[in-house]
Amino acid sequence: MNNYNNLSWDNIKAMFVEIGRKQEETDRQRKENERYLKELHAENERYLNEKFAETDRQMKETDRQIKELSRNLGGITTSNGEIAESYFVNSFSNAMQFAGQEYDGFDSNIRRKDKKLNLQGEYDLVLYNCTSVVIIEIKYKAREKDVQKLLLKAPIFKQLFPQYANYDIYLGIAALHFEEKSESESIEQGIAVIKQVGDNMVINDAHLKVF
Repeated sequence: MNNYNNLSWDNIKAMFVEIGRKQEETDRQRKENERYLKELHAENERYLNEKFAETDRQMKETDRQIKELSRNLGGITTSNGEIAESYFVNSFSNAMQFAGQEYDGFDSNIRRKDKKLNLQGEYDLVLYNCTSVVIIEIKYKAREKDVQKLLLKAPIFKQLFPQYANYDIYLGIAALHFEEKSESESIEQGIAVIKQVGDNMVINDAHLKVF
């Protein structure tokens, strides 16, 4: 016989009340879990947003420092270049001599562009007399690539300044420091090496060539 047949109406009501209570408890627990998960999600989202914001701030600060460093290094490079240029230009202005010849005048920072020839040139220092021209490239630190660039300047100079087309052209590279091989490459190519030694400017023109 089914035991439910022995239950009284009061027992049945009590069972439904208990079932209802358990259902309410389950609903309460479910709502509590949902609230907890929402709070946990919100907390995680807040934490991640703070971390993203902090990372973004650090990246911006790093970019700012890199840009500041680049500006400072650029300023140092410019300053070093200006120091070298000032030293060698002043030295030649005090004694306009090169490879045993006297020179009547010089120009610094020359730029010329010829649209018809599609040519342009920049020259740090140029010495002149009635038969020859000296083109001097000035660097704070001379590199091998600077030697190669200087070699290209003589033929371009003659085209940009045709009044000197029949003059002897000499080349010199002046620097406060020379990278490895840049000095030997200059000598091999027939370019004068111009240095500061102590308080004096010293010119090595033993292998000088006419261009």
